[in-house]
Amino acid sequence: MTRNGTCDVAIVGGGITGALLSQSLTASGIKPLIIERRRDALLGSTAASTSLLQFELDTPLVELTRKIGRRAAERIWRCSLESIAELRTRVRLLKIDARMRPRPSLYLAGNVLDAAGLRRELKARQRVGLPSELLERKALSRHFEISRSAAILSHGNAEADPLALAAGFLRRALREGARLHAPNEVVDLYTHRRGVTLALEHGLQIEARRVVFCTGYEMPKIVPAGANRITSTWAMATRAQPQKLWPQRALIWEASDPYLYLRTTPDGRVLCGGEDEEFTNEKRRDARIEAKTATLERKLGKLHDRLDTRAAYRWAGCFGSSPAGTPTIGQIPGHPRCYAALGYGGNGITFAMLAATLLTAQLRGTPEPHARLFAFE
Repeated sequence: MTRNGTCDVAIVGGGITGALLSQSLTASGIKPLIIERRRDALLGSTAASTSLLQFELDTPLVELTRKIGRRAAERIWRCSLESIAELRTRVRLLKIDARMRPRPSLYLAGNVLDAAGLRRELKARQRVGLPSELLERKALSRHFEISRSAAILSHGNAEADPLALAAGFLRRALREGARLHAPNEVVDLYTHRRGVTLALEHGLQIEARRVVFCTGYEMPKIVPAGANRITSTWAMATRAQPQKLWPQRALIWEASDPYLYLRTTPDGRVLCGGEDEEFTNEKRRDARIEAKTATLERKLGKLHDRLDTRAAYRWAGCFGSSPAGTPTIGQIPGHPRCYAALGYGGNGITFAMLAATLLTAQLRGTPEPHARLFAFE
């Protein structure tokens, strides 16, 4: 930017959430202005994603029911399922090349839900029509070569390249009239009757009618943190070994705390992550990459002993987590023209699609029956 600007909707953050929202808004006739503090809009938390695109929340349906009630819990899980379907549909219709592949997912028995717990979870899922079935030990070993007491097999999930996914939606939005300014950092904001004034680091200002913060875990002070917290996660990728991968290349994660999660890549690598801890700072988080990678290699070897589990690549990242494992999306309390998408939980990209749908409806003034499920209130 070289001079002050104006817009109807300003989106702060150009990662996967900002990209999906931008494309959704342009498709509905609203041309947003995207502001990104990094020179490359995709190198925030989006770049660290292992991109297991699942409708299953971190919090099991039976546990979420205990926390917030059966009706709300079931509606949230259904929203998550619909968001995955919507994302897959948009990728196909917009011809976005993100190496997206449909994949089943396996939720393995662990220290949070054992085999009996998975049976209760399956019953809760089937009651609301979620596409899941139970595999006992023999079936799990026969079909997926995994030795566990039980697992829930779910259908309708996917994998994708997270950078290509975000870039594809961002390019589409820009072709349809969105604008992107980077690097530019918002250092302050002022709300008034006509809208919001965003002050940028070099003295320029943007006058917007409304603003949406899609900044991952780097949220401004006006966004109430509540009981949400920032969590560190570690991940690795093996060398390519397509002949050693498990059948159907299912997404795999555990009903454990901490849990292991893994998927394959088109060239036959295994992406594996987990060992999550409370975030302290990036320097201390990154200092633990070597030790955490060794733990991931060991756990991956126990799960699949045919694999070469040595890490060819390793990295760390941060994501937000919430007490219920659900996102917070909507108008910021006390700031009627300001909105935020806190896709907190392990389903960041799924929640990004959900946020794009909910926020587009809200910004257009269209009633959204599920909006209250995710509101700050």
